[in-house]
Amino acid sequence: EVQLVESGGGLVQAGGSLTLSCVTSGFTFDDYVIGWSRQAPGKEREGISCFSGTDGSAYYASAVKDRFTISSDNAKNTVYLRMSNLKPEDTAVYYCAVGRWCSGAIINDLQRWGQGTLVTVSS
Repeated sequence: EVQLVESGGGLVQAGGSLTLSCVTSGFTFDDYVIGWSRQAPGKEREGISCFSGTDGSAYYASAVKDRFTISSDNAKNTVYLRMSNLKPEDTAVYYCAVGRWCSGAIINDLQRWGQGTLVTVSS
């Protein structure tokens, strides 16, 4: 069974940094893509990053490009999202997800979501 557990959310001031972690189990990185989405209050969930462990390709939404970095530690079955220069509009619940392929920052053929971790950016 695929399982994803996010952590690392919290309160941070604008301009600050935060790193989210997603510990995974039940699947092999090489067979799937993994990434992050977020849902701000009152808004739809949006894909912000997708990573392919097969070739190391990483994709980002324009809203986070050059500020967020996705990476993986295959030995720890963990995916990270390093967020820097955070803005109040980055406030959202962040979800880790696994799927079959990336369409840019969008994860397709979703297999599983995590439970989410809240990031709040104060101005």
